[in-house]
Amino acid sequence: MSSFSYTILQVVPRLGAGGAERTTAEMAGAIVEAGGRALVASQGGRLEADISRAGGEFIEAPLHRKDPASILSNARVLARIIREQGVDIIHARSRGPAWSAAAAARRTGAPLVTTFHGAHSAGNVIKRWYNSSLVKGDAVIANSRFTGDRIVADYGVGPDRLKIIPRGADLIAFNPLSVSDDRINLLTAGWNGAIDGEALRFALPARLTPWKGQSLAIEAIALLKEQVSAGKLPALRLVLCGGAQSEQRYEARLRAQIEEFGVGDMVQLVGECADMPAAYAWSDAVIAPSLRAEPFGRVAVEAGAMGKPVVAAAHGGFIETVIDGETGLLFEPGSAPALAAAIGKLAESQALRTRLGDGAAARVRAVYSTAAMCDATLNVYRDLLGRGA
Repeated sequence: MSSFSYTILQVVPRLGAGGAERTTAEMAGAIVEAGGRALVASQGGRLEADISRAGGEFIEAPLHRKDPASILSNARVLARIIREQGVDIIHARSRGPAWSAAAAARRTGAPLVTTFHGAHSAGNVIKRWYNSSLVKGDAVIANSRFTGDRIVADYGVGPDRLKIIPRGADLIAFNPLSVSDDRINLLTAGWNGAIDGEALRFALPARLTPWKGQSLAIEAIALLKEQVSAGKLPALRLVLCGGAQSEQRYEARLRAQIEEFGVGDMVQLVGECADMPAAYAWSDAVIAPSLRAEPFGRVAVEAGAMGKPVVAAAHGGFIETVIDGETGLLFEPGSAPALAAAIGKLAESQALRTRLGDGAAARVRAVYSTAAMCDATLNVYRDLLGRGA
C-alpha cells in the first residue's frame, strides 16, 4: 500500500470512552502509523493521552456545544485549523461538530468525511434536519449494514458516497492469551465472593439503562431457577458489568427485581468494569439482550475476540456480528423465555460453547479487527484525494 502523507483532522465533541471517541483514537494511531499526520479537535477528555501516545495531536475546541452561535464559531475555528495546519481531509464523527465541519469544508475546499456511529432517530422534522449534518460528507461511513440501510431509507444517500465500515475489536487488547489469572482475580476481588467456581458464568457488559435489557436477563435467569435447583442445569451466575451513571432508580429497580425473583445467589451487579478483557476471560458466555436495536453492538465483537459465545437479541447490528448457531445464539428481542432457552442451551453443552466461541474468534479476526476498520477508512481518505493505494 502506498505511503500516506496526508493530514487528517478528526472532530468529536469530547474524548470520553464511547465508541466514536475510541474509534477516533484508533484512527489517529493508524494515520500516524501509515505515515500521515493525525489531528483531533475536541473539548477533550480521558482519551487525550491515547491520542498523544499514538503520535496524534490534540487541539482543544468547544465542539461539545450545540447551540447555533457555537456551531458558527466552531466552523470558523475549524476553518482556521484547516488552513494553518494544511489539513487534507476533515472527518466529523458527531452531529453537532458535523455542522461546523461542513461549513469549514465549504470555506476551505477540504473534503469532508462523516461517520454515523449510531442509527439516529429521524422521528420528526427537527431531528431529521439535525441528523442531516452527517450526510453532508463527500463520503458517509456507516458502522454497520443496519445503520447504512437506515441512512439510505432516511436520507437517500447513494452507493457512490455510502461506505460500510464496521467497528473493530483491538485484537491485541482483546486476546485471551494476554489475560492472566492474576488479572481476572484482581478484577473479581471486589465482586463480594459471590462468584462460585462451580457455576457457569455469564457476563452482561453494558451501562445500567433500561434498553440494554438487564431486567430481561434477570427475568430469564429466574425462569431457569427451577431447572438449576432440580439439577437439570448447572449452577448459573450472571454478572451485570456496568455503572448506573444517571440511572440510579433503574439500578434500584434491578436490585428489587433480583430480590423479588429470589435470584440473589445467581445474579450480581458489580458496577463499572475497569478491565473488560478480564471480564470476558472470566465468563463462559456473554449476554447482549438489548431491547432497542444496537447500531453495531461492540460487545459481540469484543467477546468473540476473546473466544466467548454471545447470546444476542436478533435485531440491529447483532444480526451481522452474530451468526446464529455458528458464532453465538440469537433470540427473539424482548422475550425472556426465548433468552432463557438460549442460555439453557449453552448451559447444557460445553462442546457447543467451545464450538461457538472458536467460530466467533475466527470471524472477528477475519472481519471485525481494528486493523481492518482502520485500513478501510484510510482507503476512503485516499479515494477522496484521488490518490489510490
